[in-house]
Amino acid sequence: MTIKEKQSELEKEFEQFTDWEEKYSHIIQIGKKLSAIDDSIKTDKYKLNGCQSQVWINAKFENGKIYFEADSDAAIVKGLIAILIRVYSGHTPDEILSNPPTFLQNIGIDKHLSPTRKNGLGAMMKQIQMYAIAFKTLSKQ
Repeated sequence: MTIKEKQSELEKEFEQFTDWEEKYSHIIQIGKKLSAIDDSIKTDKYKLNGCQSQVWINAKFENGKIYFEADSDAAIVKGLIAILIRVYSGHTPDEILSNPPTFLQNIGIDKHLSPTRKNGLGAMMKQIQMYAIAFKTLSKQ
């Protein structure tokens, strides 16, 4: 499935909810399904700056594709990072870099987060893109 297809799938998934309480609940449920990460990742090396909550993100580059793993100590943030991982994990650096997270606006998440959560979501996406840039550069060497 392409990134665009995954984004479209999420947009359709969120269309079934009529209010933001239901959407928040769904985001939290998505986060609960996120695979646990090893405690060795929960260190300052992988900790994301720019988030009110603690967020750890790691990426592995295998066979030209990036695979992300992450965790957070806040339920809603864990759900947000799980959504980003669901969309971007398992794709090439070029695919990640050429598919901005417009689906977040289409779902309306950007309008319903507090300013600090919105900044944190931006920081998470920026980190995913930074991993993509780094792995793209390394793969050309």
